[in-house]
Amino acid sequence: MSLRLSYTCLAPFYDKVVERASRPLRQASLAHLPRTPGRVLLAGLGTGLDAPWLPPEHDYVGLDLTRAMLDQALPRLAAHRFSALQGDVHALPFADASFDHAVLHLILAVVPRPVECLREAARVVKPGGQLLILDKFLRPGQKAPLRRLLTPLSGRIATRLDVVFEEVLARTPGLALEDDQPALAGGWFRRIRLKRT
Repeated sequence: MSLRLSYTCLAPFYDKVVERASRPLRQASLAHLPRTPGRVLLAGLGTGLDAPWLPPEHDYVGLDLTRAMLDQALPRLAAHRFSALQGDVHALPFADASFDHAVLHLILAVVPRPVECLREAARVVKPGGQLLILDKFLRPGQKAPLRRLLTPLSGRIATRLDVVFEEVLARTPGLALEDDQPALAGGWFRRIRLKRT
């Protein structure tokens, strides 16, 4: 099953599974968006669960792989200066340095090629801009045999369980780690803030 088909099928149920647990994590992550007006990319927008904590000063562009997810996000973002686009985070349809900041919530561990996803986000963010990441990551050297065993199946349906963030970051030039905080499940979920150099 492709991710496009999988998330099209999951869209009606996604909020019931994800919203409550991710609410405080999203709020804490988005508190780091500066108040100076700018242009912000929401990469892997999903159903728009970030909407309540997005500062009103910014112009937002939300991109998601599936129309079903975007359709759910649009009403949530109606109060913001917002435009939606269906597309692939591995190949963003934007010019270099066209955003002030980017938000990557629950996307790096979902996509099949997280390095390409992070490189693309870094490419479109201006020097000095922030990339806010919220996701589940293994630590370097962490065995996690069950998570690794389940990834071939879980990665085709919804999310990978074996992504090591440090390995992804090491293969993405032009980014500096500003903050890395455990967020949920004993630190499996992390809130990470990067700066575009």
